[in-house]
Amino acid sequence: MKKLLSVLFALFIGSVMVAQTTISGSVKEAKTGEPIPGANIKVAGKSIGTTSDFDGNFSLKIAQNPPFSLEISLIGFSSKTVEVTKINQILNVLLDESATALDEVVVSASRTPERILESPVTIERMDVREIKNTSSPSFYDGLENLKGVDVNTNSFTFKSVNTRGFATFANTRFMQLVDGMDNSSPALNFNLGNLLGMSELDVSTVELLPGASSALYGANAFNGVLFMTSKNPFESAGISSYVKTGITSQKAAGDNQFVDAGIRMAYKFSDKFAAKASFSFLKGEEWHATDYNQYIDMGAGNPDTIISSIGNQTAFDQANIYGDEVNLAATSFKNLKGVGQYLESIGKIPAGSSAYLPEDNVSRTGYKESDLTDYNAQSAKVDIALHYKPFADDLEIIYNAKFGNGNTIYQGANRYAIDNFFMQQHKLEIRNKNFFLRGYITDEDAGDSYDMRFAGINMNKANASEWFGTYAGTYLQAITGQISGVSPGDSGVAHAVARQNADATITLQPGTPEFKAALKAVTSDPNLLTGAKFQDQTKLYHADANYNFTDVIDFAEIQLGGSWRQYSLNSSGTIFTDYDGPIDYNEYGAYTQVQKKFIDDRLKFTGSLRYDKAKNFDGNVSPRVSLSYSLGQGKTRNVRASFQTGFRNPTTQDQYIGLDAGQAILVGSAPDNLDRYTTNPLATSATAQMVGIPASVQLSGRAAYENAYTLTSLYAFGAAAAEGNVNPGLLKIANFDYVKPEKVTAYEIGYRAGFGKLSLDVSAYYNQYEDFIGNKTVVSPLYGKVDFSDIIPLPAQLGGPTPAALIAIANGDYQPFQVYTNSTADIASYGGSIGLASKMFGDYTVGLNYTFAKFDFDQSTDPDYEAGFNTPEHKVKFSIGNENLIENLGFNVNVRWNDEYLWESSFADAIIEAKTVVDAQVNYTVEKWKSVFKVGGANLGGKEYASAPGTGRIGSQYYISWTINP
Repeated sequence: MKKLLSVLFALFIGSVMVAQTTISGSVKEAKTGEPIPGANIKVAGKSIGTTSDFDGNFSLKIAQNPPFSLEISLIGFSSKTVEVTKINQILNVLLDESATALDEVVVSASRTPERILESPVTIERMDVREIKNTSSPSFYDGLENLKGVDVNTNSFTFKSVNTRGFATFANTRFMQLVDGMDNSSPALNFNLGNLLGMSELDVSTVELLPGASSALYGANAFNGVLFMTSKNPFESAGISSYVKTGITSQKAAGDNQFVDAGIRMAYKFSDKFAAKASFSFLKGEEWHATDYNQYIDMGAGNPDTIISSIGNQTAFDQANIYGDEVNLAATSFKNLKGVGQYLESIGKIPAGSSAYLPEDNVSRTGYKESDLTDYNAQSAKVDIALHYKPFADDLEIIYNAKFGNGNTIYQGANRYAIDNFFMQQHKLEIRNKNFFLRGYITDEDAGDSYDMRFAGINMNKANASEWFGTYAGTYLQAITGQISGVSPGDSGVAHAVARQNADATITLQPGTPEFKAALKAVTSDPNLLTGAKFQDQTKLYHADANYNFTDVIDFAEIQLGGSWRQYSLNSSGTIFTDYDGPIDYNEYGAYTQVQKKFIDDRLKFTGSLRYDKAKNFDGNVSPRVSLSYSLGQGKTRNVRASFQTGFRNPTTQDQYIGLDAGQAILVGSAPDNLDRYTTNPLATSATAQMVGIPASVQLSGRAAYENAYTLTSLYAFGAAAAEGNVNPGLLKIANFDYVKPEKVTAYEIGYRAGFGKLSLDVSAYYNQYEDFIGNKTVVSPLYGKVDFSDIIPLPAQLGGPTPAALIAIANGDYQPFQVYTNSTADIASYGGSIGLASKMFGDYTVGLNYTFAKFDFDQSTDPDYEAGFNTPEHKVKFSIGNENLIENLGFNVNVRWNDEYLWESSFADAIIEAKTVVDAQVNYTVEKWKSVFKVGGANLGGKEYASAPGTGRIGSQYYISWTINP
């Protein structure tokens, strides 16, 4: 160890003490003579460089004697190459502003640098200049202003990015990479917004690929990929910081202050060693969720029926009220009459009194979401990176550590308070201009997170018997005229008085010490029969590599690459069926790409092929072929066409979940998962008990896939039975296969062009899906076989011999399951976008784009399937800004509109109203302080909107910020 440390120390000291050549100078705009901060100054042929400071000045030290060349570039300006001919040379570089952004260089489209104009597929981009000018409160929020991008707001600190439809908050079809690392939660398989992303101070570029990209990026690059690349400390050194504060304004929550601050420190010790560290912290108030509508599921493909007025209801399940699901089954009774009969049997009420009680199902009065969470939104991120160039050239070794901790709210089948959630990543990477080899680990800890639905349910189970007993006794007195002011026989008033008196027995009132103590006990208990906490310490191990043979092979650019990944699920049985230890499974893949130019480099062919294999599934082959052709004398117009396929492996939850979500039990369909999950529901049918069926039965997850009826057939059976027609033939056996990967075949055409200061980008696509993954709800009888093969010899007065499963279904003795499977229906989507951007009236930047997205699905071909397209058909976005309206003063305005759309999810279905959102900011630069001050606001119109039923409605946000960036 001592020898190793000595060698490392010697290398470090040696790298610092190498003799160096110094080049200094300035970078300015050719037209105005204004300094250009953030310009990239790079040694030609090497990854050695720096950036200009706030005043446009730079200084670069390099262990190389002249002559050599420097390349100076910045997005929005034409690049320039200058020659260094002597030591300590001073350079004054003038850059011309580009007419359009089509000459910007992107990497993600083909894993190799190329102009946006020549990209074989649609691509969107954001750089440091656009981040500075965004009108949104953060750069991540600003992604919503990009063409074709949807951002669904789950909560104040959790936003889900998506493109081309099928959006969910658990967006497992969209991949987010930060410096090459997938920063999705290993257990959940989706990104918690920017929780483990990066500070806006450290963002170099953001690139977004809409649509399927599996040919290069593997599974889950299905709807698109978001690439965030950080600044390299060799090129961007110094200390920068920002502080931002303001208020969020919402009718339900009022006005609440938020604070957002960050710092980035980077230092280049020598041409061989550089390091950086950044820290950011955000604290505010969540958007309060106050959706008290009741969504009654009417089957797949239909918006849930909304009951917004509870009227004389006795049973409830309101969206943001929890615990109102606790009904008489909690006390082993099916209705109010059953409670009365029991009270009679123990002498609590006079004999015969139960005859006055109705067969109404009654549920508890629940707790509002605001009673069960403090709505504290918080996020803290730390990012540390060490960069080492052993030969002072483009070979670089990088160690990167990222840590994220925070509170947020996630809406899936239920609403979850993500409290003190912690996630970390550690990466080691070796790279140069032609290859990279990296490995990283992602580790998460759910902290104190809990399910708010189960928090309410188990808080309400505390005195369930007393509550229901009081309800029944009070109702009996009221309906028989024993309570003053209540007319005999008035059932509506009798129910209201009964609930009022029953609620008076509740000792756990929100805000009291007893309530707080009970809530803490419930949210610390991982047993969902008594608690609400979910535990998770899942890990992900990943390695990937890529080599570009461009310096070895001349006739074409050829790349080879591959990846390996292992999940280690560890939720202690609270999410997955890992009761007896972690569940491990692997995925791996390999790909190749060939790129070749023809016809005076105007025609570019790109072909890719990838093979992937995962445990439990057959291998998948993903090809991609694209052609692009440049037109015009300056190659300023480009047409493109592509064909590609994508696939998505079933997620960890699709395969290994085992979770009672209240409304249904979620069971993953991995073959080794079906028997690991078991549940013990109560059979309450008197008929069943009469023939010896035990009150408590045991079901395994296998029952959901092998002994169940479809949900739509249960509705049909129930509707017919309500009219006196008990027709067993209406019950259809659910015959769903185990889940397997879903696939998409995508066709796209596009046209990009630059006409002076005007740029145009048009694209259209058609996606055809196969084996689309989704959830289907089934009902499994607590006893009996669904094929009616076991008959119970009931006496003639009870109907004679009857199939056991029919007795179970007819008497409500069944268990809903949500299974994970694939749709056999033909599903397709198509759409397109058109974007215009221009410089006009001098320095005004104007942008306008329109996106169309359509879903093609015949519900009748798969009645039980909810596709969840969850995307507006029409979207329009407009922006106007000027970086220098007057000296040092700039502004930017963004306007977004979309029409109404249907949101489908396991939580609830509803029509989401159309919305128009206006964001704006004004900024002022103080050069001597190297500072930018900004005042802005989001949703300035103040009309609140929601991304989905059950989420908090989004109000307005106003902010002021100060950024120091030397």
